[in-house]
Amino acid sequence: MQQRGRLGPKQSNEPKMTAQGITLGSAADSTGPAKELPGAKDAKKGGTVSVLQRDAFEHLDPGQIYVSDELIMQTLYNRTLTNYRIDDKTGKVTLVGDLATDTGKSSDGGRTWTYTLKDGLKFEDGTPITSKDVRHAVERLYAPFETNGPTYLQQWLSGEGQKYRKALPDGPYKGKHLPKSVLDTPDEKTVVFHFDQPRAEVPFAVAMPNIGAVPPGKDTKEKYDKAPVASGPYKIKNFKPGKGIQFVKNDQWDPKTDPIRHQYVNTFDVSFGHQWVDSTRRLVADKGADKNGMTWTNAVDPSQISAVLKNKDAMARSMTETQPYVDVVSINTDRVKNKKVREAIAWAFPSGQYLQQFGGPKGGETAGGLVGPTLKGYNPDFDPFQKKKYPGGNAKKAKELLKEAGEEGYELVYAYGNGDTHQDASVVVQQALERAGFTVQKKEIDQTTYYTQIGKVDNKYDLYRSSWSADWPSASTVVPPVYGGKNVYNDSANYSHLNVPAVNKEIDRVARVGDLSRATSEWMKLGEKVLTDEIPAVPTFYNRLFTLWGSGINGTKWNPIYGAVDPTAVFIK
Repeated sequence: MQQRGRLGPKQSNEPKMTAQGITLGSAADSTGPAKELPGAKDAKKGGTVSVLQRDAFEHLDPGQIYVSDELIMQTLYNRTLTNYRIDDKTGKVTLVGDLATDTGKSSDGGRTWTYTLKDGLKFEDGTPITSKDVRHAVERLYAPFETNGPTYLQQWLSGEGQKYRKALPDGPYKGKHLPKSVLDTPDEKTVVFHFDQPRAEVPFAVAMPNIGAVPPGKDTKEKYDKAPVASGPYKIKNFKPGKGIQFVKNDQWDPKTDPIRHQYVNTFDVSFGHQWVDSTRRLVADKGADKNGMTWTNAVDPSQISAVLKNKDAMARSMTETQPYVDVVSINTDRVKNKKVREAIAWAFPSGQYLQQFGGPKGGETAGGLVGPTLKGYNPDFDPFQKKKYPGGNAKKAKELLKEAGEEGYELVYAYGNGDTHQDASVVVQQALERAGFTVQKKEIDQTTYYTQIGKVDNKYDLYRSSWSADWPSASTVVPPVYGGKNVYNDSANYSHLNVPAVNKEIDRVARVGDLSRATSEWMKLGEKVLTDEIPAVPTFYNRLFTLWGSGINGTKWNPIYGAVDPTAVFIK
């Protein structure tokens, strides 16, 4: 999962703990309604919560969603086969059935997974949700226009990289379907996935936003990105691209089917274009409509952190949480082919000073590796380019490497988003790289389409910031999608375009490891090896979010999967 600005054992009747304390829930855990929040009973029902966001939502189609702010946004209107229930008091996370009655039943040694849909599920127009809607949601992901979302399930069903698209080149739009031997819907309630090898992590893969339900008769293909049909407690109203969007109550949603979400407020009124400076000032001031205001992903502006820390009122309505995202600066290996030059970049990059532009300790922790501290097996001592020792970069070491490579004065094109913090950070980056002997040309990119621009394989940039989170708590969702050679294509997360046979071979080997504990260890080792042997990116920092909300709302909680403030239990006091 990408951030603008992401291990389950076989299903059984007993809950089991997986990496980072996520419980695989039972059928009983999957029943609704969600537990009533303390204080919500006596609180004002309805009302409008204003949401201040920096970046405009580029996608609403769940099949196209893969960045942090859109991921948390879709939890209001989009339901998936499984999903994460977050305890409002303890923050404990349990994977439960969402559209499905449980987290799935495996057979055939883990090659077959069966899901049964709950009774009482409806779309916003009152139409019952059936297995054909789930099948359609999966099959439309094969269509050429679906380019931005996760591809785990499609690849597991029909082939790695972009090969899966050959199984259904037009999606379901010309009357063709995946064979029953791959995806079967024997009745209106049952969905069966067949894989060619055991897939223990299927319960997590079907929690991704694109594995839900889409009614075939209401699927407008590309236009669905502006007006998807809701299955959750809210539906979309007044979407104005670049300006804002409203989410209003969906009266066809049945809380008895939903163990995760509430429907306390009438409207979430989201407006775009609020830089962190603006949202911080407004939420600290706590005036007018901002009393019932919040942000899902905006951080406290770095220049205002010290003042906020001294403001007891503001701190009483704040949270600081470690996010699952690892910020890196990807190196375009198609353009920077010399490994010694990439090594010089890694030594020169000022990760500590860069982090200061994003809030210092409140914004994150200086990173040594490509896999962060929210995953089991994380090694805090792994820091091959000594980022903690040299927060401003080691210019002397970098100069020596450039001289050895015969590339003194090497010209780099550094691309960055046009948000305030990224503009400030670009100055720090340029100065550090030039101290090390590089020539730097800066290129500013519109923040709204930033990932689309750097996601082009033929982009003209050498360095660009990206941020990636495990899609679920396993490094299997970090190393293969971000550094596997089969994932070099437009809009892929492999922004460095790394395609090394030895790495690809090792990814294939570890993917076949059946024991999840052993596989976790192997993925972590491979992540370290990729960084030291290939240097496709420079680790910068492990993200934290320090954020605020207005005094008039309650029910805010942390979503550790998406690394954002969860809106599904918010109510007005």
